[in-house]
Amino acid sequence: MKSCLIVDDSKVVRMVARKILEALNFRIEEAENGQDALRACLQEMPDAILLDWNMPVMTGIEFLQELRRTAGGEAPVVVFCTTENDMRHIQEAIGAGANEYIMKPFDSEIIESKFAQAGLL
Repeated sequence: MKSCLIVDDSKVVRMVARKILEALNFRIEEAENGQDALRACLQEMPDAILLDWNMPVMTGIEFLQELRRTAGGEAPVVVFCTTENDMRHIQEAIGAGANEYIMKPFDSEIIESKFAQAGLL
């Protein structure tokens, strides 16, 4: 079973994403900010990370930059999931190592489609 780390400061978003990804047979871990997410990755690197941009303590982009510099941190497929939808943010995310980019609000079809495109399904 593949694993996915859901990183979002919103408990509701984490709950919705968990429900969708568990239905796609992912084992789920959660983190509410980038710092907690980095700590989780250092313990066990997930196969995929669903990542919010705007969070306290450490933002999604800061987390992604740190993750990609970490040993083994190039492996997870990172899907940014955010309200930031302008081209500058998308280019910054892809440049920092994101594999996919989806907008909030999302639904099961969008997540399934992006995870399939990334080769996770």
